[in-house]
Amino acid sequence: MAGAPATWEESLPPGRAAWRRFRRDKLALASLPLVALLVLLALLAPLLANPRPLLLYTPETGLTLPFLHAFFAPESTEYLIEQCFNWALTALSAWGICRLIFRKKALICRLASLLAALLLLLPFLLSRPKLERVNFRTQTLPAGSFRVMAPLPYGPYEQLGTPGETPSRQHPLGCDELGRDLACRIIYGARVSLAVGIFATFLALVIGLLVGLSAGYLGAWYDLAVMRLVEILMCFPVFLLLLILMAIFQDRKFEQSILIVIGVIAATGWIGIAQLARGESLKQREMAYIQAARTLGLSAFRIMTIHLLPNIAGAILIAFTFGVAGAILAESGLSFLGFGVQPPTASWGGMLRSAFDDPLGCWHLTVFPGLMLFWAVAGFNFLGEGLRKALDPRA
Repeated sequence: MAGAPATWEESLPPGRAAWRRFRRDKLALASLPLVALLVLLALLAPLLANPRPLLLYTPETGLTLPFLHAFFAPESTEYLIEQCFNWALTALSAWGICRLIFRKKALICRLASLLAALLLLLPFLLSRPKLERVNFRTQTLPAGSFRVMAPLPYGPYEQLGTPGETPSRQHPLGCDELGRDLACRIIYGARVSLAVGIFATFLALVIGLLVGLSAGYLGAWYDLAVMRLVEILMCFPVFLLLLILMAIFQDRKFEQSILIVIGVIAATGWIGIAQLARGESLKQREMAYIQAARTLGLSAFRIMTIHLLPNIAGAILIAFTFGVAGAILAESGLSFLGFGVQPPTASWGGMLRSAFDDPLGCWHLTVFPGLMLFWAVAGFNFLGEGLRKALDPRA
């Protein structure tokens, strides 16, 4: 029959057809639990590694949650990033509870989840860090009391072990050069890597889309001027430019170094996304649906955002996934050279640097952070490759 689909798969909705193609790629399918576990590790960091009891009961005070104040107001050099992850954990928990309560009422579930997420911002905004000198691990409790500690009852900045200690029962992955628990720092280092990877790539995506979409759709002298600027920026070695910018910010004594790393990586990572968005826009703007929108008198802004952007979203999503892996590697490289996230913040690249003087004697400082980097980069790269094959049937 004329016009009939060539295969049964082509008759499926685009989303279901893409999911079927994605599932056929075993490496891509394996990347989903890898990425999910990494995100879960970062979100659950305060519950996995914490020097304060998650639950404490005494006859005098009753049932308390000593870790909760530090959860809302973390004692961290990267205060804002820690709060973002902790808020995301509470917001996701609220969304899960709303799903259970309003199973068959999707709209009410969304509204309740949004309201709960906004209300949960209040304790993060109102709480302030406070220094606690109580060592809960050795604290003697009165009769009839009990406490529940995290699996790793340490903080990422506590110097409790022997410097360079190899893995033991007390410290499963050993200690770093200052005696801090390596497993604890690796868990909190996942937050740093994901924050840089996701936020830096998102900012680069926004900049690249603004530049690429407008240049590809508007064309003429605007496209010529913008793309010549992009080509000039492409002439600079990206990693060298990252080092120069980070050195300048370090001389200025900027705090919250992770925010500087995110901004610098985003400022140098938008060029490829802009070229991709421009190429896709040039191809799509000659399509019949864009010509029809122009004939109807729609504004350029409306055509780019409502009609053009959704049709290039697949290619942009693939670029975003690969960009996260690249940003994680860039942050680790900068931290390894001493220009990235600054001590005492936990960073996988910084841990690798601490083993540079004696890589064989401090083998655990090389192996475990290196494996985490491999896990993160391989997971996002396999995911991006799977999306590329799924969203482009010709691939």
